Amino acid sequence: MNTRIPIGLAAGVVAALALAACGSTGTGTDAGTTAGGGGGGKIGIDHPRADSDFWNSYIKYVPEQAKALGVDLLPATNSQNDVQKLVANTNALVGQGAKAIVMAPQDTGAIANTLEQLANKKIPVVSVDTRPDKGPVYMVVRADNRAYGEKACEFLGDKLGGKGEVVQLMGSLSSVNGRDRAEAFRDCMKSKFSGITVYEAPTEWDGGKAASMLQTLLQQHPGIKGVYMHAGGVHLAPTLQVLKSKNLLVPPTDPKHVFVVSNDGIPQELAAIRDGQIDATVSQPADLYAKYALYYAKAALEGKTFQPGPTDHDSTIIQLPNGLEDQLPAPLVTKDNVDDKALWGNQIK
Repeated sequence: MNTRIPIGLAAGVVAALALAACGSTGTGTDAGTTAGGGGGGKIGIDHPRADSDFWNSYIKYVPEQAKALGVDLLPATNSQNDVQKLVANTNALVGQGAKAIVMAPQDTGAIANTLEQLANKKIPVVSVDTRPDKGPVYMVVRADNRAYGEKACEFLGDKLGGKGEVVQLMGSLSSVNGRDRAEAFRDCMKSKFSGITVYEAPTEWDGGKAASMLQTLLQQHPGIKGVYMHAGGVHLAPTLQVLKSKNLLVPPTDPKHVFVVSNDGIPQELAAIRDGQIDATVSQPADLYAKYALYYAKAALEGKTFQPGPTDHDSTIIQLPNGLEDQLPAPLVTKDNVDDKALWGNQIK
């Protein structure tokens, strides 16, 4: 497999968490208390952005889940994909009395100091969708993002018969999600489909960049027959627009069809699968992200602890160097299961 990058840039608290985890049941239920003891309090939450259909769906779920869980939630802030705004918003939430923080840092390397400061104040943090590179976290709530890349690789590899050219529209490589998806897709192609050439385009989760890069790549390599989008919430509309402009937005039965697999599971992706415009997506559970982010924040305030292992909600908790991560299920969606009522994208209005 040939990989080319033609455009752009191809803890003491942790120990305490680990020790506490060893005394828990690993079933997603509480097992004793943390060193800080139980209690309650207000939970502060920062949303990472409002320019993505996926994150807007998540944002809609948050107040519903807060009500269902009986969470005392402060008015949410939005850091707009800016780590400095995230830091400022976090400080503001603490100033308003937040005893736990839910966040989704998009730059996973730049939030470590803030996490250390919160730990020093005994304010637990739940990180949603992204895993901070450093800094203590009570729990990370996300899916296995390497599995996203592997599922996309295997889908496209099979559709292309192990030969041809594909584009990987990557997110930001400053994000662990972008890195996990990109590396897994690349590694899988290299090991399983060496006859496929991968062109990589780091879009920084920006739809405009995605459109420009895809347009250029299709001009340079008209034989491209597959596209892997890291995030349908920002990549879907521009990708469909570019394919349409190239007269490539045709049904899967047409020889000109470009096979597209995405990540997110938003309603727009499911509709595009039904219409034959794209072929698959990995459904990130926006509903479960909201539910379990607040669930774990509340659990932290109640002094509950967890350990690695299977949970009672069809996921697996794993040990991280800086905390724990609950890896929620994220199924591959194709025309065969796109109408499954269990998919959150078929439930949200």
